[in-house]
Amino acid sequence: MKTIAMMAAALMLLGAQDAPVAEPGWMAGEWIEANGDAWAEEFWTHARGGLMIGAGRTGKGEKLTGWEAMRIVRGADGKLSFVAQPGGAPPSSFPMVSSGEREIVFANPAHDYPQKIRYWRDEAGLNAEISLIDGSKAQRFAFRPMRR
Repeated sequence: MKTIAMMAAALMLLGAQDAPVAEPGWMAGEWIEANGDAWAEEFWTHARGGLMIGAGRTGKGEKLTGWEAMRIVRGADGKLSFVAQPGGAPPSSFPMVSSGEREIVFANPAHDYPQKIRYWRDEAGLNAEISLIDGSKAQRFAFRPMRR
């Protein structure tokens, strides 16, 4: 009887490892980081149909300095990828390399910069970090909920 219970537990563990990772719905919302008159904003939809749509923009005062179309999409293989199109450039894909309850990391070592994209939530809001694959040249963003 013990053997059957151990086999059942092992099969459940294997099934859990193969289960697809859920989209990071905890990223959804309107987010802003402001330092003086410099600002960065990100907007993320809730997950639906294996897709989250994001948009970002940066600026200083009333001047726009950059923008980006983003998405987190589930591929045919069931795995998540972050797809970025800064300033309307061709898409760059970053497959998910790890995830937790309130953290997700994407990486593409072949990309020039960034090579790694990490998002996580804390009590204050949504955080993001972009860097090279080894963590160097990191840029961090501490987004807080946008209030209108």
